[in-house]
Amino acid sequence: MSDSSRDTAAGAGWGSTEPGTYRNLMPRRTEELSWVDPRTLWPARNGVLASLFGDPTGRTRERWVAQRAAAGAPSDKVIGHEVPDRFSFMVIGDTGEGDDAQYAVVPGFLRAGRDSAFAVLASDVIYPVGATGDYGPKFFRPYRDYPAPVYAIPGNHDWYEDLDGFMRVFCDAPPLDPPAAPRRLSRAWWRSLLWHRPRPHDEQRLAEARALRSAPGQQAVQPGPYWAIDAGPVRIIGIDTGLLGTVDAEQGRWLREVSRGDRPKILVTGSPLYVDAEHHPCAVEGGGTVDEIVRDPAHHYVAAIGGDIHNYQRYPVDVDGRTIQYVVAGGGGAFMHATHTMPLVDVGGVTEKDFRCYPLRGDSLAFYSGLYGRRLRMRRLFTLTEEQAAAVVSRRLGIPPTRARVRKTPITLRTRLVASLLGAGGRPDRTSRLRLPVRKAHGKLFSPGSATYSPPFFKSFLRLDVSPESVRLRCFSATGNLPQELDPPVEDEVTIPLV
Repeated sequence: MSDSSRDTAAGAGWGSTEPGTYRNLMPRRTEELSWVDPRTLWPARNGVLASLFGDPTGRTRERWVAQRAAAGAPSDKVIGHEVPDRFSFMVIGDTGEGDDAQYAVVPGFLRAGRDSAFAVLASDVIYPVGATGDYGPKFFRPYRDYPAPVYAIPGNHDWYEDLDGFMRVFCDAPPLDPPAAPRRLSRAWWRSLLWHRPRPHDEQRLAEARALRSAPGQQAVQPGPYWAIDAGPVRIIGIDTGLLGTVDAEQGRWLREVSRGDRPKILVTGSPLYVDAEHHPCAVEGGGTVDEIVRDPAHHYVAAIGGDIHNYQRYPVDVDGRTIQYVVAGGGGAFMHATHTMPLVDVGGVTEKDFRCYPLRGDSLAFYSGLYGRRLRMRRLFTLTEEQAAAVVSRRLGIPPTRARVRKTPITLRTRLVASLLGAGGRPDRTSRLRLPVRKAHGKLFSPGSATYSPPFFKSFLRLDVSPESVRLRCFSATGNLPQELDPPVEDEVTIPLV
């Protein structure tokens, strides 16, 4: 097994001179998606409008679900997937920017998942707005050689065109009829004046894209944007958290119903319940939260996996004497969200000792220092080596460095200054006043969205090996370099008991 980033700097992808083969999979012309470009931001305006004028996604979702029910979809939305008691499935989140970082994941994903029964895409399948016309280069082409079915749950970006492309591709649904006109001068009326709506379909282009994944073993039709899969000894439940990270009342009732029973369950959601050292229980319309349902011992959840944040995190939370693994799995292709800005972990009884993330905080800081060094044309001042970055993060948080060589690395004034500017300076219980926006900063000047076109990419995906006794969850990395492409490193691993 190859070194991981926890073992060596080379295992993280630093210093490699062997580029991966992923570019052979890409189309000749690719879209370089930039989150500072108004042409990207303006079509993605629906999230802001929903926050200001009310969120219509619950009603739109009800219409989609009703349409699928009328077409014969099962009322319980449960998919029976025939597999043996021992099988594997893949999880990959926040995939579809259609650029180098997405395609760099594919070779390792295919190697690690070659004998898996199916895959689940966890949130934000297509950037920037989930358009049907983008599914060719951002879904069908990259995963054309994955031999098994792919199921998906939508993220907020898939909702920016009212879930039209998602429902067309994963549920084989025709377009919805236009909604009834809102009352003039109401909040809904003002919202409708600016609402971004689905663009007309190019049927020939979609048919050509579908042909890339046309083998019988690749086919699957979902009953809707939320569903449950009964596979072997487990039930996998996927929920749709829409534009604003909430669950509507109808879906909440369904979730409570399908969560009943002794069968062990794994939740997949577009809004992680633990992320960035914070607890986000996810509200259900009408009362309660998704996490209350997950924590109920009568429901037998063993894990909750969420996308949306573009890295990997794991929180083993003790709930009344049993451990539920809360996982962030959004490293499937979109630009990397920083991990070095996270505070010392102390949430839900989980401390830094038991918490895991990828990329490591030091690698995250080194990545961003190089990124801003290039953007500001101040490479010599801004760029930190991976050892310098890891050393300053280790001192800031008061945690031992993961890689041994870091312990002998001096921390200079320049190192501290750059770390402070990038949000990793000072004490862990304080926030730096002078910090560039390296969080989920769509639309801000220093957004990383258009700057991750060279390795290491620090992408990741999951493989879950299921048996009647346990689930073995592994996080694999993808850097874009050949060594990690040929033998994807395991960045984290945990065995979850089912009995």
